[in-house]
Amino acid sequence: MENYRNFCIIAHIDHGKSTLADRLLEVTGRVSKREMITNQILDDNPLEQERGITIKLHAIQMEYTAKDGNNYILNLIDTPGHVDFSYEVSRSLAACEGALLIVDATQGVEAQTISNLYLAIDSNIEIIPVINKIDLPSAETTIENVTQQLIDLLGCKREEIIYTSAKQGIGIEEILEAIVHRIPSPKGDPDAPLRALIYDSIFDSYRGVIVNIRVFDGTVKEKDKIFLMATEQIYEVEEVGVLYMKRFRTSELSAGNVGYLIAGIRNLKDTKVGDTITHFHNPCNNPIAGFKVVKPMVFSGIYPASADDFESLRDSLAKLVLNDAAITYEPETSSALGFGFRCGFLGLLHMEIVQERLEREFNQNIVTTVPNVRYNVIKTNGEEFFIENPAQLPPIVQVKEIQEPFIKAQIITPNEYVGAIMKLCLDRRGSIKNTTYLSADRVDLHFELPLAEVIFDFYDKLKSVSRGYASLDYEFLEYRTEDLVKLDILLNGEPVDALSTIVHRAKSFYWGQRLCSKLKELIPRQMFEVTIQAAIGSRVISRANVQALRKNVLSKCYGGDITRKRKLLEKQKEGKKRMKQVGRVEIPQEAFLAVLSIED
Repeated sequence: MENYRNFCIIAHIDHGKSTLADRLLEVTGRVSKREMITNQILDDNPLEQERGITIKLHAIQMEYTAKDGNNYILNLIDTPGHVDFSYEVSRSLAACEGALLIVDATQGVEAQTISNLYLAIDSNIEIIPVINKIDLPSAETTIENVTQQLIDLLGCKREEIIYTSAKQGIGIEEILEAIVHRIPSPKGDPDAPLRALIYDSIFDSYRGVIVNIRVFDGTVKEKDKIFLMATEQIYEVEEVGVLYMKRFRTSELSAGNVGYLIAGIRNLKDTKVGDTITHFHNPCNNPIAGFKVVKPMVFSGIYPASADDFESLRDSLAKLVLNDAAITYEPETSSALGFGFRCGFLGLLHMEIVQERLEREFNQNIVTTVPNVRYNVIKTNGEEFFIENPAQLPPIVQVKEIQEPFIKAQIITPNEYVGAIMKLCLDRRGSIKNTTYLSADRVDLHFELPLAEVIFDFYDKLKSVSRGYASLDYEFLEYRTEDLVKLDILLNGEPVDALSTIVHRAKSFYWGQRLCSKLKELIPRQMFEVTIQAAIGSRVISRANVQALRKNVLSKCYGGDITRKRKLLEKQKEGKKRMKQVGRVEIPQEAFLAVLSIED
């Protein structure tokens, strides 16, 4: 156990985590140059490779012979960098004793760098600062500045910082030496009762649930009877091993090691991330302190395109939650879309990724509703409850006040973009709380913003006004009472609950007009006229009409009295009127996401 080292890599998005992981695998011989058929080899999901981001944490074991002649076993857990996947980072940190903090030599310390650093400090693990991309021509002028930023942030000495280029392979040996000499070996007793932490899991249709574990105490062997403490389930271990590029069977795992466990677990609800595994006959006294319960920030309805696929969608979500514990879901019904699920996500990117994974990995044809946040409603009789769907809002006469979630946002930007970013945040009903100059040309801005104003296109707009240089990190602050109203969309007088949204009264007229005009473009023409209305309560604030498709009933009527033509037109008018009463408007998927494309 003295020769084990468990570590992860944390950084802001696009600072070179996955590329550094590639070089570590190459230098330690875990992957040969011939096998490096793709960059970011640990990002094996096609979505990760297409978008160039890490979505899932990945664990892999390497072996390294240090300069002192000792052989070390290194367990690396690669982590995502985007703010929406900070839950994945916290899970990695719980299974490690050390972390490499990567900073781009040209970009410097950014918002997610600081956020991930605080997560690491809370986990009480050793942090090794690394400045990456030193080979870039623009790094020559910025590297001294970035070094000073790291010294100020960590309080470390200059000689503790490692300078590398993951792409060119510069400084990789120094990183490996720092890992074996600066990160402590894991503590634990191989002879004590088993205590193992579940930090991730995946579903295999042949083997059942495959659990990724970190063993803190004791030893787990094949044929052992294990007890899952949170769900109180008993299983017999079928296979145990460590994680190379593929699973490698070792028959046992002892204290300090990281690996996987297969026990024929078929019930998807029996394993929970953060649960403690122990022996059934010789259990440990106390479970390992689990992770914080994840709190979804963004909610959206996911419905099957065909009602027959409801059970298939339920199974797919259950399997996906195993691999991504940050998703929450519960069944709900919509008058427009039928049976589906109300799902909770950590952010808009997280929601997009989940939808794409459902479509690609599980072949689900789904319809999604407009994303929204959770509101706290206080009724006139004093009753208080949360709603995640505008359709759950009681009649306005019964509502005393509606509270919406506010977040504390940290934005780090070059100083020339401060004015544009302040305007963007103030337009989104934000308020500035603090401004700190990190250096002569970099500013740390703190805002308080309503979450509902952030989840749509705030991140894209922030990148636009700062030419991509600003970075964002946020955390939940509190619920505040605001002047909010429910904006209903009516098609031919019938409300469509899936298109309802809760907005601030000051923006309701603008939203109503834009939504009606947007839906007019998206809803296809029918054989009857479709009336689109936006209403607050019983008051209609905007209206648009989709004109009916009209057959030319006068085409054969050439010559003769005008009354013949009038009679045909009146007959057509009566038919259109009956159609409108019984006709059903087909709403395309794009209509449910119309809110996302409304420009400020």
